[in-house]
Amino acid sequence: MEIKARISKEFENIELHVCNHELTEEVKGILSELHGIYDLQLAATDAKGDRVLLRPGDVVYFSASGQKVFAGTGDAVYTVNEKLYELEEALKASRFVRISKSEIVNIRMIRSMDLSVTGTIRITMKNGYETYVSRRNVAKIKEMMLSKK
Repeated sequence: MEIKARISKEFENIELHVCNHELTEEVKGILSELHGIYDLQLAATDAKGDRVLLRPGDVVYFSASGQKVFAGTGDAVYTVNEKLYELEEALKASRFVRISKSEIVNIRMIRSMDLSVTGTIRITMKNGYETYVSRRNVAKIKEMMLSKK
């Protein structure tokens, strides 16, 4: 796969082109992932009570606490109306994975993973947020990290 960037004043907006000699499963996967990242926006509420739209690619994690679901980005935490299971289903193509009963993380935002002797994995996200993968989800996150999607 070849990736090119062309920067020019002739472009007003970002354009992404996927080119191949045929429509393969790999091409379909790339297109699906790009649509998942750029088309979907989530309505959220910030700490001041203002409504904002979040792009999934900007979200580091989603966590549930009590009856609320929170979306953490690089610099703020927002409240979202969706349930965690709804977000998990909607964001599969965007490389989000459930790591515990109350948390989903963005695989692209993982900085490091530390496997302990007890079999748990501590994850450090790019924004410094740390969390743990429950034992029942360790295999799923390892599989997703190793997949070529």
